[in-house]
Amino acid sequence: MEHNERWLEWAKELQFLSQVGLTYSKDAFDIERFKRIREISAEMISYQSGIPLKKVKDLFCNETGFQTPKLDTRAAIFDNRKILLVKEGNGKWSLPGGWVDVNQSIKSNIIKEVKEEAGLDVKAVRLIALQDRNKHNKPVYAYGICKIFVLCEIMGGCFSPNIETVESKFWGLDEIPSLAEDKNNMKQIEMCFNAYRNEKWEVQFD
Repeated sequence: MEHNERWLEWAKELQFLSQVGLTYSKDAFDIERFKRIREISAEMISYQSGIPLKKVKDLFCNETGFQTPKLDTRAAIFDNRKILLVKEGNGKWSLPGGWVDVNQSIKSNIIKEVKEEAGLDVKAVRLIALQDRNKHNKPVYAYGICKIFVLCEIMGGCFSPNIETVESKFWGLDEIPSLAEDKNNMKQIEMCFNAYRNEKWEVQFD
């Protein structure tokens, strides 16, 4: 682990321990102590990252219950041996996908996200990988994320610009554009190509 990432691991562990304490503690004094530990973890993240403290607290200090990783689904959709990417407003490209809503399953969420971002109706075919985001993507986040890559088939639909994406296009492996590295990198795109080409692909997981 890089030296400048150790503080983040400490802050994440403090956040986790304080969340567990707030979930299971009954004593009022212990609850106050765990709240303060959670605040310290947020202050550490804000101080080191430059992110305003209020934003950090909104992200990490409003959860209740036992803290678990967030889920992020990404769709690998192919046509004529090329993979579908959508262009975000910042000019970067990514696999269609996003956070799993509380009222969605993995399968229904990936179908919903593809419809919203790429305008396509798809069928979720099989899992490609379950990845610990912080082991694969930069920058490292202060909370855990499980990235779920799903191979999908096109059933219909067409793209139209929306609030999240401005363009949709299929790309060959040798012509991949500038990627949104925090969401998907070249190794992950290559992994999707390999899974598409191999009917006996075994799901990868961390």
